[in-house]
Amino acid sequence: MTSREAEPCGKRAQRPVDFAELRRAIPGISERMLSDRLTELAAGGLVVREVDEGPPRRVAYRLTDAGAALEPALKELGRWAESHLPGGGEDGAC
Repeated sequence: MTSREAEPCGKRAQRPVDFAELRRAIPGISERMLSDRLTELAAGGLVVREVDEGPPRRVAYRLTDAGAALEPALKELGRWAESHLPGGGEDGAC
């Protein structure tokens, strides 16, 4: 496990995270699905897309204040899932 993987979700959310790192953090998600969801989150004002033209070209995402404000609600939803859904929370994802 790298030091970045060991960071708590809240700490990870406070810095820009590149696309490849996000993909590794979400098992089973395709590049297309992740790209589509990130586009929707950006359109909703929850994340900001940052492009470093490089080389190599890198794309990173960071939470806006509005996106970060969702953290308490998402944590509570995660606790609910652990208690009420079969296998809830077993993968340790945020």
